[in-house]
Amino acid sequence: MNTEAVQRNRIFILCCLALTVTSMTFAIRAGILGELGGQFGLSATELGWVNSMAFLGFPLATIFGGILYNALGARTLIILAFVCHLLGLILTIYSGGFWGLMLSTLLVGFANGSVEAGCNPLIAETYSENKTTMLNRFHVWFPGGIVIGALASQYMTSIGLNWQWQVGLIIVPTLIYGVMIFTSTFPKFDFQQNSTASNMKNLISPLYLFLALCMTFTAVTELGTQQWIQSILGASGASPMLVLAMITGVMAVGRFFAGPLVHKFNPTGVLLMSAVFSAIGIFMMSQASGNMVYVAGLMFAVGVTYFWPTMLGCVAEYTPKTGALGLSLAGGLGMFSVSMWNPVIGGWIDSAKEVAATSNVAPDQVDIVAGQAVLQNLFMFPCVLIIFFAGLYFYIRKQQANQQPLA
Repeated sequence: MNTEAVQRNRIFILCCLALTVTSMTFAIRAGILGELGGQFGLSATELGWVNSMAFLGFPLATIFGGILYNALGARTLIILAFVCHLLGLILTIYSGGFWGLMLSTLLVGFANGSVEAGCNPLIAETYSENKTTMLNRFHVWFPGGIVIGALASQYMTSIGLNWQWQVGLIIVPTLIYGVMIFTSTFPKFDFQQNSTASNMKNLISPLYLFLALCMTFTAVTELGTQQWIQSILGASGASPMLVLAMITGVMAVGRFFAGPLVHKFNPTGVLLMSAVFSAIGIFMMSQASGNMVYVAGLMFAVGVTYFWPTMLGCVAEYTPKTGALGLSLAGGLGMFSVSMWNPVIGGWIDSAKEVAATSNVAPDQVDIVAGQAVLQNLFMFPCVLIIFFAGLYFYIRKQQANQQPLA
């Protein structure tokens, strides 16, 4: 293997490790929400606002990174991610309550967005001949990191380690990818043919705007459900963190082997099937209890596996003139939508518990009934996506059959 190929693989590993840190923050935060609420006396709605900061910081970083990517380059954005990850995690550990958690979570969210803003276009440019497949392989490490984080949180909780130790665990891979940044040679690309000004002009194409809208629904379907899994499934008779680990384990394996599936069904066909399976999975979870929750979670996992990377692949392949800015803004809009919906989901949980508590529901069944009610609300997102992706699938097929430009 020549030196260039070695460096390309090293950069890809660095990007995967940075994304693993990103996903571990999601998993461990999901695992410690109940403990945070108990220690600081926070309601589900207040925890929703804390959660929303992670999803708000993300789009702020992707907007910043997308606009300045051509000027700054991927390396600078990934350095920014490292600094914000380290600072945000340390501030989280020493947080004293609601506002401390808000600030530290915002910093972690900004770091997560900087990873996406730097790594997605870097990988798309480095593997220009195989964009969707390599973006799927890169995004193996989002669910992969969630598996690691979920199992670590479950184990550390079981042996009595508090939430500060769980957050501190994430600092280890953060330091490793930080060292790799300063010991790796990043590739250089010619951006003269694809300037930020040109990217911005192409953002207003109907196809890009439609893909961006779809991204918001896929993000809430996947991340809105996973981030609240402890609260939604806590009384279902199944272990929420084991369900989360199972879901994300399936996602990691599925994304690694995405290439043949994408080539056989094309990206839009994959997205349509994903929406159908996601809807079935969420509906099943809203009805299931005990061991059937794991079966429902498996169905949900099959559905959400390809959402995020394949959406980015569609942006890169079908609207290539939007460049790094298009990729960054699509990811940012997805996370921004989750930020906006997080307090709403928290409010659904509070309201559903109040309704269940004042109805003829046994006290030990209140949390189960509330969780199922929230899942029934989340069910609407993949249902809308089925309609959207069916239309997109036939539109792309028609344009390709007529050999017409997509955007």
